[in-house]
Amino acid sequence: MELAGIPVRRIGERIVEGIDPTLLVLILTLSMLGLAALFSASIDTPSRVTAQVINLFVALAAMWLVAQVPPQTMMRFAIPAYVIGVCFLIAVALFGDVVNGARRWLHVGVTRFQPSEMMKLALPLMLAWYFHKHETTLRLHNFAIASLLLVVPLGLIARQPDLGTAALVGAAGFYVIFFAGLSWKVLGTLIGLGLAALPIGWGFLHDYQRKRVLTLLDPTTDPLGAGYHIIQSTIAVGSGGLWGKGWLNGTQAHLEFIPERHTDFIFAVFSEEFGLIGNTILLVLYFLLIGRGLYIAANAATVFARLLAGAISLMFFTYAFVNMGMVSGILPVVGVPLPFLSYGGTALLTLFIGAGILMSVHRYRKLVQT
Repeated sequence: MELAGIPVRRIGERIVEGIDPTLLVLILTLSMLGLAALFSASIDTPSRVTAQVINLFVALAAMWLVAQVPPQTMMRFAIPAYVIGVCFLIAVALFGDVVNGARRWLHVGVTRFQPSEMMKLALPLMLAWYFHKHETTLRLHNFAIASLLLVVPLGLIARQPDLGTAALVGAAGFYVIFFAGLSWKVLGTLIGLGLAALPIGWGFLHDYQRKRVLTLLDPTTDPLGAGYHIIQSTIAVGSGGLWGKGWLNGTQAHLEFIPERHTDFIFAVFSEEFGLIGNTILLVLYFLLIGRGLYIAANAATVFARLLAGAISLMFFTYAFVNMGMVSGILPVVGVPLPFLSYGGTALLTLFIGAGILMSVHRYRKLVQT
């Protein structure tokens, strides 16, 4: 059987070409769990589920397209992506829209977008290119230059202010620098300097950011204000017990005690309805996803591909760790979605593009294709 003169079998092979089955199954399983939790969290707003399904198809298409691009081709976009991203961040600081006291959005034509999202991939792309270029002549000053490349967008994002995205972007950049061969001695010195600078950094935080940190230590000091999110989310997580209350039976979510339950706090909804068993399954899926990504990184053909794949794999870890820690009350409340589960098109697109990069690295893991 042929379609437009091309055998149907060949079309099917072309569609799945470059797709890593293991990654795809793990990502789709997480996405299906996310749709189930979102349906429950948005029981009164079914249009969100429809919108998320559309977002999912768009993200899958983007993942497939990226998976077809060789890492060598991606290297050509490293500098342009980084420069454009930084220019957009500067434009946000000058002309961006202010929403809820934060200047994070930029109007482009008839729509608007959040430039900080693109830096989650543009920054590790740029740093991986830089270390690949200087692979044979790495010195301490190269790590200093890489740190400067990291600090510029990080400072612009933190200034918005958006500490959640800044943490994700900073972590993605740090992973590249670490995998490039940053010595433990230098790393220990940097950690020491960072701890010593905490009192200074405290002075640069906004009042609401300081309150979030203080509320983390004792949420009951402001149970109806800054501590409300943590108190309600921890109640939901704990009330799920071993097996959970069952799908669509979460009282904290359906009685609207959990704020932002379809985005940043969807893990609280999932925990209440599926309990410890569900959370264990979720953690195993994330562990397998990150492990698969690191396996792909370890078998990459070039330094560029290895650093980029390693950074993206641990970016998935950072997303999950920060979100779950925030909802469980062990980290301050920041705007970080749960990967592949939280509602939202931009973050989902970023995550699927990251998965597409991993698939590309795995597909082109041999320097000479046969």
